[in-house]
Amino acid sequence: MGIQAVIVAAVLVLMLVALMRELLRPGLILFTAVVLLLCAGIINPEEALKGFSNKGMITVALLYLVSEGVRRSGLLERIVYYVLPTKNVSITRANLRFYPIVSFISAFFNNTPVVVIFAPMIKNWARKMKLPPTKFLIPLSYATVIGGICTLIGTTTNLVLHGMLLQEHREEMKAFEESKGAVEGILLHFNIDGMHMFELTKVGIFIALAGLVYLIFFSQYLLPDKRKAEEEAEEMSLAPGMVRHEVMLGNRFPGLGKTLRDFDFYRRYGAHVRAISRGGQIVEGDYMNMRMTHEDTLIVDAPEDFRKTWRESKVFWMINRVGDYEPPMGTKKRWAALLLLIMMIIGATVGELPIVKDNFQFIKLDMFFFACVTTIIMAWTHMFPVKKYTKYLSWDVLVTIACAFAISAAMTKSGFADFVGGYIISLTDSVQGSRWAIYIILAALFLITNIFTELITNNAAAALAFPLALSVAENLGVNPMPFVVCVCFAASSAFSTPIGYQTNLIVQGVGGYRFTDFVKVGLPMNIIVFVLSVFLIPLVYGL
Repeated sequence: MGIQAVIVAAVLVLMLVALMRELLRPGLILFTAVVLLLCAGIINPEEALKGFSNKGMITVALLYLVSEGVRRSGLLERIVYYVLPTKNVSITRANLRFYPIVSFISAFFNNTPVVVIFAPMIKNWARKMKLPPTKFLIPLSYATVIGGICTLIGTTTNLVLHGMLLQEHREEMKAFEESKGAVEGILLHFNIDGMHMFELTKVGIFIALAGLVYLIFFSQYLLPDKRKAEEEAEEMSLAPGMVRHEVMLGNRFPGLGKTLRDFDFYRRYGAHVRAISRGGQIVEGDYMNMRMTHEDTLIVDAPEDFRKTWRESKVFWMINRVGDYEPPMGTKKRWAALLLLIMMIIGATVGELPIVKDNFQFIKLDMFFFACVTTIIMAWTHMFPVKKYTKYLSWDVLVTIACAFAISAAMTKSGFADFVGGYIISLTDSVQGSRWAIYIILAALFLITNIFTELITNNAAAALAFPLALSVAENLGVNPMPFVVCVCFAASSAFSTPIGYQTNLIVQGVGGYRFTDFVKVGLPMNIIVFVLSVFLIPLVYGL
């Protein structure tokens, strides 16, 4: 490796350590890495900022607003009330009716609001049916993930990689034009203009089906019946006229890193904190002097109007008594929101057809175009609060995605990606020419990406693995799409730890799970996705 590649490697190591230790929010940590690479002269200002104008990143931002418009329609709550059984209830029967619907919804809807809406509803339903809520909540998170990997818009990770493909395609086209055909072979090798809506469905549908079978019929035997934290919360006495709530702290909660003695929760929110739950257990002893983190769930007693006042807050999530109110959106507007979502999906899918591209060359009818149109229509028809629309954007995720493009560019430009890609290919030296070589390469790429996503964040993991996928494809002289698809699945397969995916953290707070619960149930899910990805991708893409 050259000196620049060594510097990039050192920056990546420092970045990974900072992410694992949560020294700052992921967006700021990645931005720090970008600044270091800029100071080292490895990337220039244009390369440092190109992620902030990337079509994939902006599409993610637009889809946050579209998701909010659909969420406020209340249609998701109605689906749950219709699907969940109320007679002859068993865990398996409920799973059969619920998880396939959840996976289908999450294929076209942001995972986080799906879990935020469904988790407390499932918990309250399970209590009424005398079933342990802990049997349902981790599988809920996993069902949204395996549904999300099936389409382009199912998860932000897919859109990030789509944006990176578009960026790389534009750069190849520019190089081709400047050289007047001298790099035609390279251009033809990378003549891929992003991913279409159902590119990932070719393999993802088999992964989703296998995952659903596991979640429906087997996961219940690996999950606990009830957590001590839940029992202790239920045993706490409740003052007259007060209602008990569980609130999971969000990344914007102003008291993160402070103790309850330093941060007056009652003065700010009008609720008394009775206990703190962390890692599935009520904190014993002097919890008032414990520093709060975004993984904590507070058990609070508050007046009746607490839920009405703070239910739309982004500083914490209400994880009980959510969904039992009628949303304010009118009936016509609710169905209009659903129709807009359907039109966006169909429009983006049809827009990728060759006949449409040939007849509409003056405009690109892709997901970005239809997300823009849908967002504007929802804004002008007030399907989400237009005066505070920025509240519904996850800025840290967007900054993380934008910075990831610069880091990816540094990995490619410095030669670090080629070094690691060459090492991955060297693993097949003993079986060179054998049909097993491609499986070994895919397995190595999947494991590297998956380890990253379990330790840091899925979007950052995808960004780090993307240049490796391109380098491997270039060294082999083949289409890079199968390797990018492999990265998509690996980056979203954060099942074995609660920290790998936001939805896992949410259900941990709702269900009071321990870290080991995710390992027991999630490790088989990781194996299912790994095996199917490695063996199906070569078959589907003819490698």
